[in-house]
Amino acid sequence: MALTPNSNVKITSDDGMPSKWLFPFILVTSLFFLWGLAYGLLDVLNKHFQDALNITKTRSTLLQAAYFGAYFLVALPAGMFMNKYGYKKGIVLGLLLYATGAFMFYPSAEQANFNLFLISLFVLAAGLTCLETAANPYATVLGKPETATFRLNLSQCFNGLGSFIGPIIAANLFFSSKVGVDNSNLDSVKFVYLVIGGIVLVIAGLFIKTKLPEVKESTLLSDESLDAKPLFKHSNLVNAIITQFFYVAAQVGVAALFINYCTEADHSIDNTKASYMLSIGLLLFTLGRFTGTALMKKINPSKLLTVYAIINVLLCLVVWKAHGIVTVYCLMAIFFFCSIMFPTIFALGIKDLGHHTKKGSSLIIMSIVGGALVPYAMGMLSETATADAYIIPLLCFIVVAWFGWKGHKIKKV
Repeated sequence: MALTPNSNVKITSDDGMPSKWLFPFILVTSLFFLWGLAYGLLDVLNKHFQDALNITKTRSTLLQAAYFGAYFLVALPAGMFMNKYGYKKGIVLGLLLYATGAFMFYPSAEQANFNLFLISLFVLAAGLTCLETAANPYATVLGKPETATFRLNLSQCFNGLGSFIGPIIAANLFFSSKVGVDNSNLDSVKFVYLVIGGIVLVIAGLFIKTKLPEVKESTLLSDESLDAKPLFKHSNLVNAIITQFFYVAAQVGVAALFINYCTEADHSIDNTKASYMLSIGLLLFTLGRFTGTALMKKINPSKLLTVYAIINVLLCLVVWKAHGIVTVYCLMAIFFFCSIMFPTIFALGIKDLGHHTKKGSSLIIMSIVGGALVPYAMGMLSETATADAYIIPLLCFIVVAWFGWKGHKIKKV
């Protein structure tokens, strides 16, 4: 249940006085930018490590396996931690893990050891899991229930902004065109992640010193009988878990092999140019968040989700079967229509869960493991031709279209 001035939900600061919601919402929204930045760098690391560490495309997708595998393994413990200690402590824990993982990139680069990078990325992503488990439901409950999906999409806009900036940083530092710069070394990786770790520690300090409301879900639902239902009897939650698995698999797969696809589709495109094109795609993703959020004031979120998913099915078909630069543009356009999918699936999935909200949120975050498993399969398909791998996102977007059309509906008791 979202929090309203007339609800029985108590939101108190440490001094017991009611808190305003705006600043907590802004502070929590900053977390969306942080994990967007981490994700934006991830997809460029694939190609950089292929060159610098001499690994195959398939092996490079283990980065996604480590990153999103952490979501699967850590999400439920993170939810249990927050049930006991609250959202604020969960956020601080997440930020500390994020910073630790970032600092671990330094010895990994010193050793030029891909396995150490995987461990570092797992620790970093464990922190992100805590942040997402807390921030996503937090954004939905800080306001009226009827605007929960709008509010979460608004926060997710800043996730898209971080994802857009990440590849720009990587293009300039990982694939530098300056004379005398060795693109096969890992010095730039050490520098980038040391800076990120330092920034994250500063933000952790701000959270520690800032008074935040602790949110407790109310049992006052649109239909009070829904709160008595067992967790897995909430069909919208179960379907959201399944759909989020396939959505994240599609989004991560599209991005993980983006640079490989571009350089194969048009030989005039090199790694640096492809990295910039990935950044443009993620800019489209960010713009899609803003425009999609605005559209949701006029169009039902589930209907918009269905339309966007169908469009992406068609775009994936072009990427898979067509040839030339037009396919690269279609690949970039997929990001725009992905923009609203994660937050919309999430918000529809936890709707009317009542006291199950934190556990339900953890389960949806666990389903992000799709991003760990499916890109590896795409990597294997791509060893002969990268385009062949894009049949997998096509099938995933069909599942998303089904959820928006029918799977999100709540069955009354």
